Amino acid sequence: MSDNAIRVGIIGADTRASWARFSHIPAIQHLDAVTLSAVATRREDSAREAAAAFGAPKWFADPFAMIRDDSVDVVTVAVRVPAHRDLVRAAIDAGKAVYCEAPLGASLEETRELAASAGTGHTAIGLQGRLNPSVRRAAQIIAEGRIGRPLSARVVSTSSGFGPVTASPYEYFEQAASGANLLTITTGHTLDIIEALLGDITEVDARTEIFWPHPTLADTGATTTREVPDHAGVLAKVATGTVIAADIIGGVAPDEAAFRFELRGSDGWLNLTGGTLFGVQGGDLTLSSSADFDEPDKPAAPGTAGPALNVGELYALLARDIRTGSHSVPGFAEALHNSRLIDAVAVAASSGHRVTGIRQR
Repeated sequence: MSDNAIRVGIIGADTRASWARFSHIPAIQHLDAVTLSAVATRREDSAREAAAAFGAPKWFADPFAMIRDDSVDVVTVAVRVPAHRDLVRAAIDAGKAVYCEAPLGASLEETRELAASAGTGHTAIGLQGRLNPSVRRAAQIIAEGRIGRPLSARVVSTSSGFGPVTASPYEYFEQAASGANLLTITTGHTLDIIEALLGDITEVDARTEIFWPHPTLADTGATTTREVPDHAGVLAKVATGTVIAADIIGGVAPDEAAFRFELRGSDGWLNLTGGTLFGVQGGDLTLSSSADFDEPDKPAAPGTAGPALNVGELYALLARDIRTGSHSVPGFAEALHNSRLIDAVAVAASSGHRVTGIRQR
C-alpha cells in the first residue's frame, strides 16, 4: 500500500457468506493503489468482527455513517440489490466515488434513476469480467483483424446457483422483485463480456425456462417458489453482423461449472474457456486462437485468484481514474446499458419476438 492509496469503505463486508469476503477484500489487500479504510454492516457485532478479520481501521453498524466519514474516498456497495438504491444515492450525495455490485438497480427504472443521479462523479459497476486479462487480449486480437471478420460465436455460461437446491439466506434470488436472478446476474455478465469482445448487441431474441419451479431449502428442508428463469437461450446480433448463440445455464454442479466462448472469423478462430461456480465473472479465463498473440497481462492484483482477480482489475482502473480524472472504468452508464439489454432479453422471451433498439429502451 502506498501513502496516497485511495481509501475504500465496503458496505456488506461480512466475514461469513458475503461476496465481499471472497472478492473485494483480497483484491484490495493485494493492490498498492487502494487500501481498506472501513467496513460497514447492519449489526455492531458483525461490523466489529469484519474490521478485525480484514484489517480495517474503522467499523460502522450504520452504513450511512460510513458513507459520510472523511476517511472514505470510495464507497463500495456489496449488499443485496434491493438495498442498492438508498446507499448509492447517499454516496453520490456525499460526493464520494461509488463502486456498486451489478445489477445497479432492482429494475430498469431504478437503474435509470441511479445512472442519471451520478452526474460527472466517479462510478464503477461490478461488470468486472470484461476486464479479465484474457478478455482484454482477445478483444485486441479481434479489433486488429487477426482472425478476419468475426462471423459467429457460440457461448455457454453456467452458474452453480439457480438449481434444484438453495438455502434460506439465498431465497431472495428466487423472487422477481429482488432484481437478482439468472438474467440480471449470470446473463448480464455474460452479455457484457460478449459486448466487450464484439461491440454493442443491437438485437436479441430469447427463450427462458424454469426447470426447477420449487427448489429445496437445504438448511430447513422446506421448498420455495422460483419466480424467475433458471435457463436462458439468447440469439443476438451486433452492429457488424456477427451472430451470437448463448446458453446461460443455472444449477450446474460446482465441479462442472464452465464458460466457453467460441468465435469463428473469416480468417481464423478464437476461444475463451474457464468458468467457476460463481459464474464467468468469478475467475480467470484461458485464451486460445489460430492467430499468434502475446500472453495476457499479469493480474493487477498479484497473487489473487478466483473472484478477487477480476475485481482487482476494476479497483486498479478506478484508482487510476480518480487520480487522473479519467473515466475508463465501466460505470453507471454501462450499468444502464446492461440493464436495458437484460430487459430486452426478458421482453423477447415473454413475447416470442426479436427486440431491437436496445440503447433507446
